This record gives sequence, C-alpha cells and structure tokens, in this order.
Amino acid sequence: MENDRMVNSAATSVYTPDITNGNGDTILPTVPIQGYEGFIRPADDARAKALGDACAREIAGKILADFEKTEAYCRRNGGKPDQMVHVSTFVILDGMVYMTYYANTGTDQEDPTQQAARLAFCPLDNPEDMTILELQKVGDVLDGREITHVYDTILMYKGGDELYLMWTASPQDNYHRLYRTFSLSRKTLGPIRVNRFRVGDVVNDFSISGMKAALSYYRIPFKAMWSDIGIMQKLSTRMEAGETWYYSGAYSGNFNCIIKSRDLITWEYVAAPDFPNNSRWENATYVVGDRCYYFVRQQECEQGFLTYYDLCQKTWATPFLIADAQSRSDFVLYDGELYLIHAPVDRDGFGIVRVDQEALCNSTPLLVVDMKDSCFYPYVRLYGDTAYISYTVARKHIRLARFQFAEYLSK
Repeated sequence: MENDRMVNSAATSVYTPDITNGNGDTILPTVPIQGYEGFIRPADDARAKALGDACAREIAGKILADFEKTEAYCRRNGGKPDQMVHVSTFVILDGMVYMTYYANTGTDQEDPTQQAARLAFCPLDNPEDMTILELQKVGDVLDGREITHVYDTILMYKGGDELYLMWTASPQDNYHRLYRTFSLSRKTLGPIRVNRFRVGDVVNDFSISGMKAALSYYRIPFKAMWSDIGIMQKLSTRMEAGETWYYSGAYSGNFNCIIKSRDLITWEYVAAPDFPNNSRWENATYVVGDRCYYFVRQQECEQGFLTYYDLCQKTWATPFLIADAQSRSDFVLYDGELYLIHAPVDRDGFGIVRVDQEALCNSTPLLVVDMKDSCFYPYVRLYGDTAYISYTVARKHIRLARFQFAEYLSK
C-alpha cells in the first residue's frame, strides 16, 4: 500500500557505534581561491556555442523516455503520481535501462522530509513497459529507527548480477549513506544496509557523525559538514597491489573529498583539496593513470575549479577556474581523452570541456549546449560513440536522451 511504512524487521545491528578517541574536530574555513592558473568562460566561445546549438537540436529529437511516476503509470499500477523528482543516475545493460532518482508524491517541493528513493527500469526500446520500485521512503523504519529524511539517490555497477542502489537517509537526525542490491536476473531487491567510511584503521558508519569521528581520530582537518551526504555516481578504476579499486567523490555541505572502495560498500577516504576554496556539494572525480581529476562548483562564486590529485606523490595540482552555474558535474573518458561535463551558463543546459591532462590551464571548451528548457544535474554514459544523458527537467521529469558524442569532436 502507498501509505504503508516499510519496516526492515529482518535487519539486526544495521547501525554501528562510531569509533572515536575524543579528538576535537578541526574545521577548515571556506575562502576564495587565491592561487590558480588560468580561467575560462566557455559561453564566450562562439564555436562551442554553435556546436552546442546543433547538439541541443539533436538531443531534442532523441529523447528516449521519462522515468517518473505519471498519472498513466499510476492508473495501471496504483500509487500516486510524482509531484517532484530529481537527481538521476542510470546504466544500460542487455537492452534494459535502470534509473535511480528521488521523488515527492505529496508536494512539488524538493523536501527531504517527504521524499522516497526510487529505481525505475524498462527495455530501452519499450519505455511503456516500465517498473518503478521504492527503495525507501520517509516514515519507514530501519533497525528500530524511523527514517525522517531521504535524499540523493544513485546506482553503481561493477559487473555481475548486482546493481548497487545507494541513497542518503536520516534516522534520528544523523544522515547516513544506505544501500541495497538489485539482482538483474531475478529483478529482486536485497535488504537495506549502511555503507561504511574508513580512515586508516577506523571504520565507521558512512554518516555525518561517523565521518567526523573517523577524520578527527587521525586529526585530519575538514570543512564544515551538514545536511545531506552524497556519493558521486561516476566510477573510475585503478589497480593497486593487484586489486581493483573504484574511485568516486563524496560530499556534505562544504566538505568534499576523494573516496575509493573495493566492494562499493566500505569507502576509504583518500584526500581533500589542501588549498583554500569555496567548494560546496557535488565533486566530480575521474582517475586516469596515477591522477584523480577533480572538478567542483563553488558557493557564491561564478567559477568551479578543476584540479587533480597525484595518487603517488600525494599532491594537488594548481587549480584552473572554469565559469560554472551551480549544477552537478561529471567526467567521461573517450579514446584516451578526458572530458568535463558541467553547467557553464545556467541550469537550462550543459557544457563539455576537453581537459588537457598535462596542463590543466590549456583545457578548452568543446560544447555549450542551451536546451532552452530546464536541464540540470546531467549524468552521461558513453556506449561506443553515443552519449546517453539523463537529467532533471524542472524537477518534474527524469529524462533520458542521447546524442552522437564523437561527431562533435572533429568539427
């Protein structure tokens, strides 16, 4: 039933006490970047805007599906239609599209006290045959604790039969990262569990309190955390001591960092930018060789910054500033070249920057795409030469479209 609370009665000891040694938190200030190497404003590039106009027309003609609960879907399957949806992640496997997002069926507001985490899936060539599953909603009970907030929802896939479905939820005013698996063959959900956050030998719940305690245990300073905890959707890999590690970004408020995992369950802290900056919320990461490339928006500032962390030398590159409009960013790797996807103008489009991996200051705009409609928090996956892109439209639609990525590289 739509109003029933989901009680994870089979779960025991889902949460664990934080390991702490009493060290106080050292909070870093949020201040403007002083030392940086170059700045570009992609919207000033006439060629990138012209190519972007062509790309916008292509995308408008190649919309594949919307994934929210519509009135038509609810007439067939029951439930209430969505009034608000946001933050998409997807993967295409064996002709099926799997899409995650969070939704509000009660009001049109982005309000974590009223939201649910979702998984929707359908055949790529038949979106009418869609199934939408609820992963967790406000009011559910997990291990004896009522869920009061639900927020950023993503999926990850590292091969095999399981998707990892991950979201943020708050039991008793302490945001946690939760996950459950989804069997591709059986189309069934596993139990809800808590992700873990590791610093050195300390492994805590991936929660606000757990992150703070683990970092402070080793006297690692960090910027202020509050509210939501996010893990970025895009995975990149690196072989370390014969094992595959999956890299991503994590964030809460002003705090952003690189994290890595072997199993997508326990995430290990790698590093956070060591230079003053105004970063807030989502931080895109991508590992190429021994460098983890990194881009994040900045609060009350029209520039995001691009840098990389040298995983061998443990040093950060001098940041390069790129005009940005406070959306979620992403990286894709194509034919050995790294591309940044971000919002150079506003949340009605996106841009693509070709990243110069050796000299960040030589990175150049490729596309500035004005969709002339709401198009924000884009997420891109490449399948061959084709880019599939999911994005939010006015917090009303979770949309999937495609365009020929390779065609814009040589024009």
